[in-house]
This record gives sequence, structure tokens and C-alpha cells, in this order.
Amino acid sequence: MGLRRAPVQRRSRERVQRILDAASELIVEDGVIALGTRTIAERAEVPVASLYQYFADKDEILLALVERDTAEMDAAVAEAVGALETISVRSIVTATMRAFVTIYHHRPAFVVIWWRGRTNPSVYDFCRAHNKRVAGDLLAFAEDAGLVRPGTDPQIVELAVEVGDRVFQLAFERDLRGDQRIIVEGIELVTGYLERHATSAGITAIPRPGTDDPA
Repeated sequence: MGLRRAPVQRRSRERVQRILDAASELIVEDGVIALGTRTIAERAEVPVASLYQYFADKDEILLALVERDTAEMDAAVAEAVGALETISVRSIVTATMRAFVTIYHHRPAFVVIWWRGRTNPSVYDFCRAHNKRVAGDLLAFAEDAGLVRPGTDPQIVELAVEVGDRVFQLAFERDLRGDQRIIVEGIELVTGYLERHATSAGITAIPRPGTDDPA
């Protein structure tokens, strides 16, 4: 975890959020390299000593930001996939990647930290582990729904997630809104690869479990 100690009281939680929000703003304005604990404290309007109660250094703040933002991504993916009336490899890939893009627009500091730096070992390790967990969750969902062949190698889905990660890096490296053409083509790329391992249901689509068959 990025936090040195977890805030318990509401006032403390609000102070931590101000610190993270201030760091996020500064990262988007000036980049990760220029970020410093003193400037973060000034922007958040908190004493530097208060900042150090929760974070040992700026690297811990970066990790805490990434943890916060990826938690929002997970929630957005769950909501997007859960809203699908019919599911297929294509619809799941599209919903997942579009959900990520929504959070990247809401949390542009993540774009700067992850795709324009990757100099923080803790952030690197956390994001690699997060990608692997996303792949595992999506594979489990697809297997349970009969969208992929039984015994599909988990590494196939892990590779697809990593390819998607690289697509986003290319799409957002110069524009915080992302290059829409690259995103669209990336969705096609990941979908085409995973459909090679799909069942016929995974390609043609089926009603999502728990929904009424529209037919």
C-alpha cells in the first residue's frame, strides 16, 4: 500500500484525499519528475509534517494514486460488463477497454504516471500484478459463461491484457484524451486475438447470465 498509515477519522481521510488530489493536479501540470512533497503540501494546503504522517516520500504518493485509480477502473469494468445484455468476447473486450478509457479521462495523472514514466518500481510491480489479476477475472468470467474453450491457457488472456496496456500507452502518450483511432484499432486487435480461443457462443454472443433471453 502507498499509505504509511491508514487514516481513521473523517478529517484525516479528507486530508489524505487533498494530498492525492493535489499531487494529481501537479503531475498533470508539470509531470512526475518535477513533483515534490513540499509542492504537494503547498497545493493541498497542509503542513509538510502532516503529509509525512501518511507518506514517506513522493514514491509512496505515486503508488497511492495508482492504487486509487485502479480501484476506480475495476469498479468501472465491473459496472460496464454487468450492464451488457448479451455477452461475447467482443462485447467484453469493448466494454472493458472503454471502461478503462473513461477512468483515464477522469484520472489523467494515471496516464502520466504509468505511460509516461514507469520509473517507480513499486508502481511498476503493482500495475503488472493488477493486469494479471484483471486477466484472471476476465478469463474466469468467460469460462463460466462458455465463451472460451475449456482449459484456455491463462497466459493467453494475460498477453491480451498486456497488449491492451500497450495500445493505451500508444494512444495516450501525446494526448491525455487519447487517440481514438488507436483505441478503436486496439479493441479490434485484442478481440481478434482472443476470438481465436473462443467458442461459437463467444463469437456469436449469448444473453448474459441472469438476464431474460430477448428472443
